[in-house]
Amino acid sequence: MSGRTLLVSRQPGAYPTIGHALSEAPPGAVLSIAEGTYLETLDLVDITVTLAAVAGAKVVLDGTGTDRPAVRAKNGAVSLHGIEVRAGIAVDGAALTLRQCTVTGDRRPAISIRGSAGFTVTDCAVSQAEQGIVIDGAPGRLEGTTVSDVTGDGIIVGMGADPAIRNCVVTGSGLRGIYVYQYGRPVIEGCEVSRTGAEGISVAQHSSPVIRGCSVTDARGVGIAFAADCAGTVEACRVENTAQPGVAIAEGATTTVVAAATSGSGPTGHGLDSLLAELDGMTGLAGVKAEVRALVDELQVNEWRRRAGLPVGAASHHLIFAGAPGTGKTTVARTYGRLLKALGVLPHGRFREVSRRDLVGQYIGHTAEKTSLVFEEAVGGVLFIDEAYTLSRAGGSGGDFGQEAIDTLVKLMEDHRDEVAVIVAGYTDEMADFLSANPGLASRFGKTVEFGNYTPAELLDIIGRMVAAGEYELDPAAAPVLLRYFARVADGPNFGNARDARRLFEGVRKAQSQRLRQSGRLPTVDQLRAMLVDDVLVATAD
Repeated sequence: MSGRTLLVSRQPGAYPTIGHALSEAPPGAVLSIAEGTYLETLDLVDITVTLAAVAGAKVVLDGTGTDRPAVRAKNGAVSLHGIEVRAGIAVDGAALTLRQCTVTGDRRPAISIRGSAGFTVTDCAVSQAEQGIVIDGAPGRLEGTTVSDVTGDGIIVGMGADPAIRNCVVTGSGLRGIYVYQYGRPVIEGCEVSRTGAEGISVAQHSSPVIRGCSVTDARGVGIAFAADCAGTVEACRVENTAQPGVAIAEGATTTVVAAATSGSGPTGHGLDSLLAELDGMTGLAGVKAEVRALVDELQVNEWRRRAGLPVGAASHHLIFAGAPGTGKTTVARTYGRLLKALGVLPHGRFREVSRRDLVGQYIGHTAEKTSLVFEEAVGGVLFIDEAYTLSRAGGSGGDFGQEAIDTLVKLMEDHRDEVAVIVAGYTDEMADFLSANPGLASRFGKTVEFGNYTPAELLDIIGRMVAAGEYELDPAAAPVLLRYFARVADGPNFGNARDARRLFEGVRKAQSQRLRQSGRLPTVDQLRAMLVDDVLVATAD
C-alpha cells in the first residue's frame, strides 16, 4: 500500500532496524525512525522510500568501518529527512532528496550523485570526507548547505551536470572549494567559499557555469579560475585575500566577467547592489522590500558614522516575519543574511533554518542543550526559526520543553546580539502569543515585518516564472483561467500563496505529460514545451 508509514524503534511491535523495515516496505513507504544509532549499511535498488527521523529525535545511520557507503541507491527514489549519515551516500540513477541531514564520508565522498534522475539537497551539513559533494551528469538543486573540512574538493560538478547551487558555504577544503569540469553547466549563486588549499572556484574542460553573487576569501590559489576553452559568466562576485589575480581567465576562454570585486571592495560595492536588485526582483512584497531597504539604510549609515568616529546607537538584527505561508519569508530571510554579510555586519551569510523539532528535546535539560548547539552553529549568520509559535506553551505540545527552548533563546540572543541575526516566522496572530511566552522575548526583536498574501496577478507572475525556469511556454489564453482560479482559492482557509502556485504548476505539468503520453506519438520539442489551456483546466478542476 503506497504511503504506508513503518516505525523503526526498539519499542515492542516496531521494526528493530532500518533494514528490517525496508525488507517489508511497499513502494512509497515512509520509515519513521526513532532516536538511536543504527549500525547498518543500506543498498536500495529500484526502491521508492522516505527515511525520516521522528520529530525531535537524533538519528544516526553509521556505516563506518565497512567498505561501502552507508547508503547506496540505484534507480528508484530515496528521501532522507533529519538524519545523520556516517560513511557517505552514493546514488546512481536514483532521485535523491536530502533535507536537514548531516553527512560525513571518511575516505570517500560524503555525497556522490550520478545519473539524470535529479536531486534536491537543502539545509544539510557535509564534512569529514575525501570530497564533499560530487555531482556527475545530474540535474538538481543544492541549497543552504555547508561543506566543511574535507581533504579534497568541496563540491565537484562534472559530466555535463547543470545543477543550481545556491546559498551554500564551502570552507576548509584541502584542494578547490568548487571544481567544475567536463562540460559542467551549474548556476552557482550566493555561495561563500573560503579557506581552500587551491583555487576557490576552478572551471576546466569546456565547462560554462554561471557564478553570480558569490564570495571567495582566504584561498591559497586564485579566487576564481577559468581554463582555456571554457565559457560562462562571473557576475557581482567578491574576491578577497587570495592569490593574484583574484579572477583568472585563461587565453582561449570566452568567459564574461561583470562587476567582479577584488580585495579592495567594501560593503558599498556591487555585492550589496546585486543583493538589493535581487530583492527588488521578487514578485510583490512592496512593504517587505521597503522595510528591508530601511534596515539596510540604517546599518549603512551606522557604519559611516562609526568610521567617522561618531557614536552609533545599539541596533538589533533580530526580526519577526509575520504572515501566511508561501509569502517568501524564507527567501527574504536568506537575502537579509547575505545583505548583513555584504554590509560587514556579520562575518558570513550562512543561513540555518530550523523548526520546533530541531530545538526541543525529549526530557528536561535536553532542550537547552539542543537549542544552544543549533544557536552556536548559526553564530556569524542567520538563524531562521519557522513556525516559531509552536514553541510556546499555547502553540506547541510536550509540556514545557518548548518553553525551555524559548527561555534559552532569549538569553543567547542577548549574549550574542551583534554576532547573529535571529528571525522568527509564523502566522501573525500566533506570533503574538509566541512573544508573550517570555517577558524579555519581544524586546529582543528590533522590528516586525508583515508579509501580506499575494494577489491573483502576482501569483500569475510567480507561476509564469516557474514556467520560464522549466523551459515551458504557457498559452497566453490560459492567463484568465489562472486568474479566476487564484481569485477563488485565495478565500480558502488553507490558502498557501506561492506554495499553491507551485502545486498548480506541478499539476499543469502532470496534465501536459498525460496528454502527450496518450497522443500515441513522439512529441516535437515545441510540443514538449507547450502548456495548453486544456492542461490548465485539468489542473484547476475542482
